[in-house]
Amino acid sequence: MHHIYHTEGIILSSANFGETGKYYSIFTRDLGMIYASAQGVRKMSSKLRFVLQDFAYVKIDFVKGKDFWRITSASKTNKLEKLSRSEVFEVFVNISKLLKRLLAGEDPNKILFLDLLNCLSVLEETKSKDELRNIEAIIVLRILNNLGYIGGDEVLKDFIKSPFEEDLLFRVSSSRDKILYQINKALKETHL
Repeated sequence: MHHIYHTEGIILSSANFGETGKYYSIFTRDLGMIYASAQGVRKMSSKLRFVLQDFAYVKIDFVKGKDFWRITSASKTNKLEKLSRSEVFEVFVNISKLLKRLLAGEDPNKILFLDLLNCLSVLEETKSKDELRNIEAIIVLRILNNLGYIGGDEVLKDFIKSPFEEDLLFRVSSSRDKILYQINKALKETHL
């Protein structure tokens, strides 16, 4: 008998395999980055077909197989559904790509997961292009800080402390160059 793992996760990407299966990259709250498969999910009759969509935030159940994880069930959370707006969606896609690049594997990081959810909730409500650019910079900075790539810079400490506060968006403009410098420096140092 296999143990069933219950958690929540954000589907970062998927790829087809076989006639009806899919592989998924999912950043989960309790298990970290998981690469899992779902058999028959592309069939018209599949109940998971409309739940397991790229960039969805879902409640999900896994079974660990010999070589990989398998998705047994999933349901919608009805959260982060406004992230599909075109201008916001582009930022969300970029953040997803960054997470896939930086998260090596099954290493739980609840703090990063919860912080990311909080930031994505703010991103979802963002209206102007400037706010969008600012929140993207803050999210990337917070991801890098959580993973240990940002040092103890005095100017940046307000932008990386938890919980995320919306008034940070207004303060980013004056420190934007410093933030972007630190982000680029950290990304270069990751060698990824």
